[in-house]
Amino acid sequence: MTSRSKAGPSPSSTRATAIVGDRLVDADNHYYEPRDAFTRHMPRALLPLAVHVEGEGDDEKIFVGAERFVFLRNQYDAVVRPGALREMLRSMKASGERGDASEVDEPMQPAYVDPVARLEAMDRQGVEAALLFPTLGVCVEQAMAGDPVQIHANFDAFNRWLDDDWGYAHAGRIFAAPIIPLADRDRACSELDRVLERGARVIALRPGPAYGRSPADPWFDPFWARINEAGVLVGLHIGESGYNEMFSTCWGESPNPPSHRQSAFQWSCSYGDRPIMDTIASLVLHNLFGRFPNVRLASVENGSLWVPYLLAQLDKMKGMGRNGPWPGGYVSGRPSEILGRHLFVSPYHEEDIPALARLIGPSQVLFGSDWPHPEGLAEPADFIEGLAGLSDGDVRLIMRDNTSSLLGLGPGAPR
Repeated sequence: MTSRSKAGPSPSSTRATAIVGDRLVDADNHYYEPRDAFTRHMPRALLPLAVHVEGEGDDEKIFVGAERFVFLRNQYDAVVRPGALREMLRSMKASGERGDASEVDEPMQPAYVDPVARLEAMDRQGVEAALLFPTLGVCVEQAMAGDPVQIHANFDAFNRWLDDDWGYAHAGRIFAAPIIPLADRDRACSELDRVLERGARVIALRPGPAYGRSPADPWFDPFWARINEAGVLVGLHIGESGYNEMFSTCWGESPNPPSHRQSAFQWSCSYGDRPIMDTIASLVLHNLFGRFPNVRLASVENGSLWVPYLLAQLDKMKGMGRNGPWPGGYVSGRPSEILGRHLFVSPYHEEDIPALARLIGPSQVLFGSDWPHPEGLAEPADFIEGLAGLSDGDVRLIMRDNTSSLLGLGPGAPR
């Protein structure tokens, strides 16, 4: 099933309904891409550079250009069902036996690939609106070896597929994020102009350095000026940022392991926390917000364990670096306070969300279910289980109003 079970609403869903009504706004939903997501709109002459599928049945494999892609498995016909990892971990805790989430595959469901079916699922879940991010799309840029032609051709084609199948603001409820790489500044600006004209309200940038530059380097000011003027939200969603290849190899680790075959060292130091921390640090210390005060960032599916450390570290190190260069201009004010105005964080559901809300304010925390991915929640409303102790007003901010406001919907916007 793709929505509430036949047993009826969960206690979490009941509390969410009592506080928020059927108007949850989810900052982290996903789709699964079809086989032609990168090829449908790829110019014929550039098809050899495309992300594509070769083989059939059990022999089907994903390629990026001529190179085999191994970071994610084939997820076209069958996927691990929503919430399976959470259920597996709870079962392991109760039984002490090791489990395998891959044992709970299900056929691809219409709601995972079709906006009409997704709206029906959202209605059953009590979700008014959702930000929509890729599955495969956030993981392939690193495999293109820094080739600007290949990178922009693939993502220009991908964003056109996304507009075809989902739209950028479907029914005023599903807000899909086109991906804008920064390998070529002028092409990034051109594609940003196009998706804004098509109604995009959120874009996705890959966390990590921008091909030898900080993403806040003044070189990219024409790009950020457009973001600043349009008021579009910038989503920094977890993905393959290339840190295994760039850094973990210096510690004797494999450069390109599959996602769920990364070592504990790589999970700790190369994936997730490290790319988002570096990215947020560069944006604030290279003075992006001093130059572009309307830019708003949403950290999505990067968790929140890094937030207390980073805020304290940035405030301290701004003072340590006072006599050094300021590539984007001097940063006025405490970095933690600047980020308190510009950064929104969607934590993992199992983290200490009330502590995060106390640290950065409930106005900066976003509910994200990661539906329908296996590591997320089977029922989006169950996110509220982690908000015990927060006031009803704070719960409304986190479960609805913050993301609603970022999308320009307004608190409790009517359907």
